[in-house]
Amino acid sequence: MIVCKDGQCNFSTLQEAIDSIPEGNTERVIIHIKEGVYKEKVHITKPYITLIGVDPERTILTYDDSANKLLPNGEKMRTFNSYSVFIDGKDFIAENITFENSAGDGSRVGQAVAAYVDGDRTTFRNCKFLGCQDTLFTGPLPPKPIEGNTFGGPKEGKARKNTRQYYEGCYIKGDIDFIFGSATAVFNKCEIFSNNRNMEVNGYITSASTPENNRFGYVFIDCKLTSDGAPNTVYLGRPWRDFAKTIFINCWMGDHIKPEGFHNWDKVHAEKLVDYGEYNSQGPGGQMDQRVSWAKSIKREVLQEYSISNILAGDDGWNPTA
Repeated sequence: MIVCKDGQCNFSTLQEAIDSIPEGNTERVIIHIKEGVYKEKVHITKPYITLIGVDPERTILTYDDSANKLLPNGEKMRTFNSYSVFIDGKDFIAENITFENSAGDGSRVGQAVAAYVDGDRTTFRNCKFLGCQDTLFTGPLPPKPIEGNTFGGPKEGKARKNTRQYYEGCYIKGDIDFIFGSATAVFNKCEIFSNNRNMEVNGYITSASTPENNRFGYVFIDCKLTSDGAPNTVYLGRPWRDFAKTIFINCWMGDHIKPEGFHNWDKVHAEKLVDYGEYNSQGPGGQMDQRVSWAKSIKREVLQEYSISNILAGDDGWNPTA
């Protein structure tokens, strides 16, 4: 299948191409997306779909919904309806594509999700995720909201499932909690860019809600953490839920990273429950000896535990790098 803007191929929108795939499909379907800016809200629930763009500078999926936007009934959209692209099908692959939420500054529009990823065994290579607050949601949702009775969004009231996600050579841009959720996810050789909000705290890179019994949450390997913000203004992470797990291995960190590294989100009790740590952090923001006392320094002899194949294997031995 080919999607393009000029009408000279199979489909002019990605959603049309997705909708043409039969329900219950069990074979891999490859969709090539030609150069262009595709402003559409995309909903993907079918399995075994591969999206291949030209490159992330020229194949752009974008939309501009946000949490504060009003729905037809007058209620706010809220975070989990704000996505530009929703991905719920298993064994999804995307390459050479930008996923963008263009709504803007979260202080004005609220949370604005570029990609809501809730499919197991999802893989992204050479993709960009662009936004501000809550750019990339790695589902599933936590068991229940901290406030109120519902999360809203396309997975409200549906069964939660553990998901494994792999990001290789990607660029992820945002500010407040811009990589968040409950997935087991590996970020390999990615650039993580923190926006400058000209504030004392410009943001938090991660906000994990790892289930208590999951061995791994977020693992960043050989990544580069960059920003155009002032020094000492960005935290590596804070726990959305008490058992958050976030590890950085062999990552270069700019001077925007705060010396203490992690924030407890005013949950002192969570300091004993989270699994936050680093191995061989480098760069001006990688001074591990200045981190909070409840973040660990990973020992070389246990590094094998954090291999990509071990983190993502699950019961079926999945290894997206094999």
